[in-house]
Amino acid sequence: MQLSIKQMRYAVAVAETGHFGRAAATCNISQPALSQQIQAIEEECGTSLFDRLRGGARPTPFGTEFISRARRVLDGVDALEAFAEGHAGQPDRPIRFGLIPTVAPYLLPEIFPALTKGLPSLDFTVSENRTDALLAGLIDGSLDVALIGTDLPEHGPRLVSAPLFEDQFVLATSRNELTSAPVSLTSLAPERILLLDEGHCFRDQTIAACRLDSDPSARTFAATSLSTIVEFVANGQGVTLLPQIALRKEATDPRIAIHTLVSPGAGRMLSLVWREATPFGAIFEQMAALIRARPDAGSYRS
Repeated sequence: MQLSIKQMRYAVAVAETGHFGRAAATCNISQPALSQQIQAIEEECGTSLFDRLRGGARPTPFGTEFISRARRVLDGVDALEAFAEGHAGQPDRPIRFGLIPTVAPYLLPEIFPALTKGLPSLDFTVSENRTDALLAGLIDGSLDVALIGTDLPEHGPRLVSAPLFEDQFVLATSRNELTSAPVSLTSLAPERILLLDEGHCFRDQTIAACRLDSDPSARTFAATSLSTIVEFVANGQGVTLLPQIALRKEATDPRIAIHTLVSPGAGRMLSLVWREATPFGAIFEQMAALIRARPDAGSYRS
């Protein structure tokens, strides 16, 4: 039997995402091509790696053991590649940097000049994606470092997290609404709270903060961006939570009013995350320090 490193990465991606389509997206191949590779492994092994479910995929008992062993092999491969890349002390390619969509448009224009100035010998390629895809990118080696706003998963390869700063949430309403600050989240009508669509960690944080029903079928509105939500709010069609870092861009419309929340409020910790096995940990620590020290840092802190 001959299994390729790519085949093992595909199998691990399916196990991590629980879905063939999402795994294919994180691996940058088509779903049919990924499914074909998984099927080739199964034919070699003489048994199934995954139970194909209506909503995704789940490892079989054999698949669970296979994935565990494949992860150990891939960890060794990644460590060897990292050793080779980092032998000279500097990467010989751009740093692959990913950010979540509820951070990238608001923070990236500020921090990217600071990073390029503070680390002039490095180049960066920047991408935007949801948290699960960024973590999958760190796991499969397609990303080097990511900026996220949620806790790290308990399972999988060991990741290092460098906290950056607390990003507090505020309430955005139409200026025509009679709302006095600070606002209690328990006083909000659940049906009026507008959310991002599924997969955004900010959606999950809003649901938790406002103690909403997380069943997506119970809600008729879900936006792909905060800008879309703010436009609905400005037209008096609901209210929403916004992260503080988004205010300079999303709260400029005179039809919008911003309200603080009753203590303890709600928020998220933004962090820089990378693989523990990387040889570039010192560089990522420098990145974290530069982000914390950016000129407008104080305007985001509570």
